[in-house]
Amino acid sequence: MRVSLKDVAERAGVSIKTVSNVVNNYPHITPAMRARVQEAIDELGYRPNLTARHLRKGRTGIIALAIPELGNPYFAELASAVIDAAAEHEFTVLLDHTRGDRQQELLVSQGFRARVIDGLILSPLELEAEDLQGRADDVPLVLLGERTYGLPFDHIAIDNVAAARAAVRHLLDRGRTRIAYLGARTDSANRPAHLRLDGWRAELAAAGVAADEDLIVPVGGWDRDDGARAMAELLDAGMRPDAVFAYNDLIAIGAMRVLHERGLRVPWDIAVVGFDDIAESRFGAVSLTTIAPDKQAIARLAVASLLRSLSGRQEPGGRELTAEFRLVERESTLGRR
Repeated sequence: MRVSLKDVAERAGVSIKTVSNVVNNYPHITPAMRARVQEAIDELGYRPNLTARHLRKGRTGIIALAIPELGNPYFAELASAVIDAAAEHEFTVLLDHTRGDRQQELLVSQGFRARVIDGLILSPLELEAEDLQGRADDVPLVLLGERTYGLPFDHIAIDNVAAARAAVRHLLDRGRTRIAYLGARTDSANRPAHLRLDGWRAELAAAGVAADEDLIVPVGGWDRDDGARAMAELLDAGMRPDAVFAYNDLIAIGAMRVLHERGLRVPWDIAVVGFDDIAESRFGAVSLTTIAPDKQAIARLAVASLLRSLSGRQEPGGRELTAEFRLVERESTLGRR
């Protein structure tokens, strides 16, 4: 049978209210009383009824996370961080996979799960500001990703321009001046690929190095095969950079495969920097130097933003919240030590 608060109270010789205060981490409980109640909880194996607790507050205890690519390690790692952050506040995460499809992103953002979730964390690829302006759903929404919308929702991102500049600066400091950028896009200019390209241009300009536009290679996607194709295209065109800055780690890993096949040594012939610091970047034959966004901070900020909205403490207008990043130096730019 399920152990109740009453059972714990009887075992500890205290009131049900005292047990409830301990379970809910009420601050004004003496250490001795807290230890006494906790001992009874441990002996009886009491587990709080989270469903009932949320229902008393008019909630379901579930938040949704909608990401574009479940198979992309960055989003998988981010999802894990969101699940951990939500669990700290006794929320369960419902995962939606939009595949970066505009209609699916619209469906998610407009509240097709509104009756079963308390809030939504959305990382859109294709939605524009006008798609969200007339949002009828009143479920709290937090936006992830580097696109800026200027809408009354909290938006959490890293500074992509600054991060790209840090990557390029590292390559310049290693004596590289012909730095290619793999990952350009031809779509909306406020997307991360454009912001990282802006950082590439800005840092080269700051160093007095002329940006060679022929070293910018567009891609159609974000995976390893896209990076492989982009690197092959650059080399087949007779372009020989001495370094590569890739939009993400997967593109960088694909590029390094082609460099290996062409007999070019990383980093001695061509240095490579990625972006995302996925687990795979640490375990290749040549470990990858990369920009590491603070995924745990992004997750904590997203969950905290939803909780602010649910508690009625959210200011109107939305906030731009920035998570930190760092450059992780590995063998693809430093060589083996």
